[in-house]
Amino acid sequence: MSGNITLLNGVLAQARAENRAALVGYLPAGFPTVDDGVRAISAMVEGGCDIVEVGLPHSDPVLDGPIIQTADDIALRGGLKIVDVIRTVREVHAATGAPVLCMTYWNPVDRYGVERFAADLAAAGGAGCILPDLPVQESRVWRDAAEQHGLATVFVVAPSSRDERLATITAAGSGFVYAASLMGVTGTRESVGLQAQDLVTRTRASTELPVCVGLGVSNPEQAAEVAQFADGVIVGSAFVKQLLDAPDLETGLAGVRTLAADLAKGVRQRA
Repeated sequence: MSGNITLLNGVLAQARAENRAALVGYLPAGFPTVDDGVRAISAMVEGGCDIVEVGLPHSDPVLDGPIIQTADDIALRGGLKIVDVIRTVREVHAATGAPVLCMTYWNPVDRYGVERFAADLAAAGGAGCILPDLPVQESRVWRDAAEQHGLATVFVVAPSSRDERLATITAAGSGFVYAASLMGVTGTRESVGLQAQDLVTRTRASTELPVCVGLGVSNPEQAAEVAQFADGVIVGSAFVKQLLDAPDLETGLAGVRTLAADLAKGVRQRA
């Protein structure tokens, strides 16, 4: 089975045709458990997410803030393996029909085997990978495997990225570009700021790919703000927080659905 980059491209194009940003939700696999994680990620789609990212928990996450680190720790202590992450992708995609990407640091992919990981992710219906710590100049082996299996390769750009660097990164990527709204780690923040808008403008100057903004968006107002200038709004920590703060799973799942619905309204607003 080939991957679902075509589905991903179609969903992003449909959002653009509707004159709105796409809503992208993130949760790590295995949190709170593998089965409950499948339910939680599916709940994001039921609530209104267009695209979902399944995180591959890592013991040394360089991009993740304390909220996601807590969820990763729960998943890893629960014995999560890469096969469980692949299973999560398969079951979420089967249940929702939405494009499902895997967000992972490079080391687990390298250890699992690049070709094997790409083949397994594609066979599970995965749409691609977001690889925040893989340098573009060292990415050829992955990109070749991803292309062979119909997977998107999404790279992360930051406000510190110079224009020349942006051109190099975007030329190598596919699916969309992940624009980190600010320097630092993931987490909910009071404001997403002007840095993100400037980064999107500079990134668009070098690519036709959609540009989706993540890091810091946690409520409908921020989603609406980012939707004014980005092709997609990425939300992670706020979803994790719904599950961490809930007294029980069902309350957490309801919170995830409600937050997704509120954010989906946000990305459809034009200020």
